[in-house]
Amino acid sequence: MAECIFCRIVEGKIPCARIYEDDEALAFLDIGPLAPGHILLIPKRHFERIWEVPSELLVTLVRKLPRLSRALLEATGAQGLNILQNNGPVSGQAVSHLHLHLIPRTAGDGLGYRWNAGRYGPGEIESVQKRILGAMGED
Repeated sequence: MAECIFCRIVEGKIPCARIYEDDEALAFLDIGPLAPGHILLIPKRHFERIWEVPSELLVTLVRKLPRLSRALLEATGAQGLNILQNNGPVSGQAVSHLHLHLIPRTAGDGLGYRWNAGRYGPGEIESVQKRILGAMGED
């Protein structure tokens, strides 16, 4: 996609701070990092959402996470990291090309994460479960 900034990075039309590259994937530093070392891992082929990506390619991407994570923690001295993947603008996806964020975390970094856990009402969890299983073809 000519208008996709990540596709243009893959094509070499826009420079990036490359961390890793092979035939299927590219990892580079985010130019708007949440913390120094914030890495984006993308498939080289254009997919907007996770459910569009062939399973084999997702496996290929996930296999790169341990090596990238270890290197990121060692290089930054972070005590942990978040791996985040958003789908659609409502979820926070700003670039419509599948990407995984590796965000190094340190105590007191102020990043936080809002996790407003709720509760299911009576019978609601079973209803949601049934709808999801039905959508998966597992009635």
